[in-house]
Order: sequence, then C-alpha cells, then structure tokens
Amino acid sequence: MSSADLRRLDREIRATTKKLEAVRRGELWPLNGRERRAMARAVTGGAYRVVRGRSTGRAEERIESTGSAAEMRLTAELNALHGERQRLITEAARDKAKRKSSGWF
Repeated sequence: MSSADLRRLDREIRATTKKLEAVRRGELWPLNGRERRAMARAVTGGAYRVVRGRSTGRAEERIESTGSAAEMRLTAELNALHGERQRLITEAARDKAKRKSSGWF
C-alpha cells in the first residue's frame, strides 16, 4: 500500500460525502444521468398536472423516490470506499508485521 492510494481514497471519500450531503439538501448536481432524467420527467409531469389543475401527488412521489435512490447509491458507494480503505490499511499492517517478524532482531 502506498500513501498515494490512501490519499486517492480519502479524496474520493470526501467527494462522495459532499455529494451525499448535497443530495440530502435536494440539489441536483450529484445525480447521475439516469437519475437526472427521471427527476426531469417527474418535474415536467408535475408541472403539466399543475397547469391542468390536477393533483401532483404521483410526481412528488417520483421526485422523492429518485432522491432516496440517489442517496442509497451514494451511501453504498461511500461504504465501499471505506471498506477498501480499511482493507488497504489492514494489508499494509500485515505486510509490516511480516517484515518485522522475519528480521534478525
């Protein structure tokens, strides 16, 4: 393990955490293309129904479900990054212990 790998993972963890916080605030920039399209469709459909004087319940539901799906995706990504970071640290500690035990002193 090199410290460059850890720095890269730490940078990705910080970026993913920022994205997760932004999604929780309702911002759209962290969404991927599929999620953005779903959100745009839901907003467009809701606006159409407002203009027609109908209920927007289903559109609001779609917006919320798309946001929660993005939140779940980013949470899973963050957990995977933390797991990878921990694996690298454990592997480095194992290697260091192996080198120490095989030495003369």
